[in-house]
Amino acid sequence: MSKFDLTMPKMGESITEGTIINWLINEGDSFEEGDIILEVATDKVDNEVPAPKSGTLVKTLFKAKDVVPVGQVIAVLEVTTSESKKVVTSSAVETLPKKQKATQQKPQPKSGGTPSSSSSSSFSTSNSNTFFSPLIQKIAKEQHISFEELARIPATGHEGRLRKSDVFNYIEDGRPYKFAQPVTQDPTAYRIPQLKFDKGKGKIIEMDRMRQMIADHMVYSKHTSPHVTAYVETDMTNMVNWRNANKKAFEEKYGERLTFTPLFVEAVAKAVKDFPNINASVDGNNIIVKEDINIGMATALPSGNLIVPVVKNADQKDLKTLAQNVNDMANKARENKLGGDDIKGSTFTISNVGTFGSVMGTPIINQPEVAILALGIIKKRAEVMETEKGDEIAIRSMMYLSLSFDHRVVDGFLGGSFVRRVADYFEQFDINREI
Repeated sequence: MSKFDLTMPKMGESITEGTIINWLINEGDSFEEGDIILEVATDKVDNEVPAPKSGTLVKTLFKAKDVVPVGQVIAVLEVTTSESKKVVTSSAVETLPKKQKATQQKPQPKSGGTPSSSSSSSFSTSNSNTFFSPLIQKIAKEQHISFEELARIPATGHEGRLRKSDVFNYIEDGRPYKFAQPVTQDPTAYRIPQLKFDKGKGKIIEMDRMRQMIADHMVYSKHTSPHVTAYVETDMTNMVNWRNANKKAFEEKYGERLTFTPLFVEAVAKAVKDFPNINASVDGNNIIVKEDINIGMATALPSGNLIVPVVKNADQKDLKTLAQNVNDMANKARENKLGGDDIKGSTFTISNVGTFGSVMGTPIINQPEVAILALGIIKKRAEVMETEKGDEIAIRSMMYLSLSFDHRVVDGFLGGSFVRRVADYFEQFDINREI
């Protein structure tokens, strides 16, 4: 054991002093490396000061609410020397299973190392400023957070170390880097500011398994795909009038309700066939253009959760079969009877946000697809129509389409052309079509 002077850390370029909030370790108490010894406040943020090594707090030189200049000694510690730590490490290795022992006995750098890099109780990544204390490792184990995910959490501790509050804030934010690819942290790179939001008080509702999966999928999609949304307005009058005139006869002939959804699926499948690159996914540096056109339909469940049943090979089916498939999927969804095959294999997804009265939406892409189409509410409006007699005002059934696409592989020309083609198929619907 050796004496160690704990100084007031520098917590920013413009910070020259800090105020001790409180001591978390009392004189005579022992602590582990990385444990928080005290909390310090500056004019910008509160900080936790971790123990640089394991040991005992011998004496505090300042008390709570004292203002101390940066670099001033604030406490005297008795810490474990590097030699004694090596003895502990070697004895601990002897008691480990062979496989784990081999992992712990990997050769360490002969120079430039620190005591923490040779300790079996610490973990470091390629970023030399990233350190995971035993406390952080314990929290990560309890929360099932891997070391790779820990390495992606923005750290605000001294010298870039990860603090307990960083981990808990990250968990409360929904673990946004859970699926991110590991990267080497650049100390000069932009860091997410550690903002302390007031979450307020109220009823706490634990997410069910499906809601957790939806949350993870949505966050993953936003972090994976740079979303761009294109909007188009379309005249639905022909389709609306045809459906109103034929829905009763259609149900009597085929025993199936004729909603707008199979008509939407039919037109979207035709447009996908015209622009096959919209029917794709990304695999590393490769684009996979799918042969099958399988249209997913975002559907709300009675529980309020969301699910996407799939109409397989939609481009090869007539309106009767599409209506059967759509109605069957909708009934299964309402009764919670959808099977695994019913929700797999979609290559392009539509979301009928108009069902809930929404004029338009900015949908999140259903990974691994590269685009998703939202269909707004159909509303009657006075529109200026160009006729042989000139401009006239007429009452038309209008709808907004919004296409969110992955700008990694879909550019504005493709995205805009595709959504415009869907709108054209809606507008040019054959009013004399036979059922």
